[in-house]
Amino acid sequence: MIERQHTSPGPAFADAMEYHVDGQLVPAEEASVNVRDRGFMYGDAAFETLRAYGGEVFAWDAHADRLERTCETLGFARAIPPREDLRERIAETLAANDLDDAYVKLSITRGVQAGKLTPDRAVDPTIVVMVDSLPRGGVDGDPVWDGPASVRTVETRKIPDAALPADVKTHNYLNGILARLDLQRGASGDPADEALLFDTDDYLAEGATSNVFFVADGVLYTPTTDQSLLPGVTRSIVLDLARAEGLPVETGRFEREELLAAEEAFLTNSTWELRPIEAVDGESIGAGPVTRLLSRLYDRRVERSCYE
Repeated sequence: MIERQHTSPGPAFADAMEYHVDGQLVPAEEASVNVRDRGFMYGDAAFETLRAYGGEVFAWDAHADRLERTCETLGFARAIPPREDLRERIAETLAANDLDDAYVKLSITRGVQAGKLTPDRAVDPTIVVMVDSLPRGGVDGDPVWDGPASVRTVETRKIPDAALPADVKTHNYLNGILARLDLQRGASGDPADEALLFDTDDYLAEGATSNVFFVADGVLYTPTTDQSLLPGVTRSIVLDLARAEGLPVETGRFEREELLAAEEAFLTNSTWELRPIEAVDGESIGAGPVTRLLSRLYDRRVERSCYE
């Protein structure tokens, strides 16, 4: 399926946009970071991908919590501005680009330091906000994708949490990149939309940029955070919605065959929201009543939080 991820109208429009770099709004073609910035050199940085609906950042506190947790793990949380300051930078960037419904990426690096692996104790972070237009969300909105996702399992495994903390979101996204490269290497015909990774014990973990859910016998299943996976903000919201609706929910360790036997399945992330899985490794699954119900409930949550 072709993904209508960012509704960018072309290079000329992109050049006319403004991004927020270290406290200043600058034209996109002038937005840059120092080549000695540790985010560029080592991936030594935290980021969050968010969505704005009607000019409001959805689930901001949950994203800010995870951003702060990532910066704490990286050891420079005390150097970053308060979350109110960061949210204002996002608001300024949306306003400068006349965007109400948008993709937002907020990045914080350790900043410019000498070219050595060991970080300096003194930190002057680099903070960047980038935005792009997306369709309206909520009850009257449109998805950013054109259809259910085609998914393939890949050979790349999730890095164990003991080697690289899985619950933080850093610029070092090599694990996901390698998974997406696996899709390209094995592509025959139309490429898949997402790569599904397993952990080193061969249990289902997550997509390269998404969490995965499936439904069997009316029960909603998703891999447990006891595994090496990033607990997405959208994943948490979907679990809250399901439990509030009285749907049976189970988290645990699942094998590939359990996913393939599911009656319905879907992926979640902030941009896609809930995206049904059409097929895994060519075997059909598709949407169903639970996926459709949770999608409606998610749309209503967005509508109440951001449009009303």
